[in-house]
Amino acid sequence: MTSSPDSSRIRDMFNNISGQYDFLNHFLSFGIDRLWRKRVVKEIRNRFAGRLHELQVLDVATGTGDLAIAIASLRPARIRGVDIASGMMQVGREKVEARGLSGIIDFTEGAAENLPFPDETFDAVTVAFGVRNYADLRKGLAEMKRILRPGGVMLVLEFSHPRHFPFRQLYGFYSATVIPAAGRLISGDAHAYRYLPESVAAFPSGAAFLRIMEECGMKNVMQNELSMGIASLYTGEK
Repeated sequence: MTSSPDSSRIRDMFNNISGQYDFLNHFLSFGIDRLWRKRVVKEIRNRFAGRLHELQVLDVATGTGDLAIAIASLRPARIRGVDIASGMMQVGREKVEARGLSGIIDFTEGAAENLPFPDETFDAVTVAFGVRNYADLRKGLAEMKRILRPGGVMLVLEFSHPRHFPFRQLYGFYSATVIPAAGRLISGDAHAYRYLPESVAAFPSGAAFLRIMEECGMKNVMQNELSMGIASLYTGEK
């Protein structure tokens, strides 16, 4: 059993690096993170074809809103972003306003374990690289299920564990040495970019995470590995 991250510590850490977060995300992933988000958008497009214009989406642990902004390309009715880190969302608000998306996307402060929305409000709920930061993983997933309408879809984009030699070893070295060093140099926060590989290593990825989704009541759960297993897109239906 993995230990749960402390929510106040996580909030302060992300607020501290909010100004450098987007640059470091794209720099350290060589821009591949954008392709991963496009995979989420494609999944939503395929599942809701014909009624995208009425779609209500919740993006949990939205951070600076990158996934919400990517989903906005589908022109759904509304996207709500929720996060505990107000500094991250302020960056997101500025990005949304600059892109003319304020009529589609808005942000609300709140925790994944206590989402400030009524039952069965959304058609799709997403989280990108944030589920491993939940203070209580099962409670957070149960809340995501609660706010979904019957037949709604949960989409979880998260780092996972490459399985094949030599890519597994190369990625292990990169995440354990290069990411913390570059993150510390650029952001000035030594802890934040040590936390990233540590939290990925501790996260129950693959079949273990699918079992947790099922235990939280999700059906038809699936994992799609991306970029040789660096990340995975997990999907499930209510």
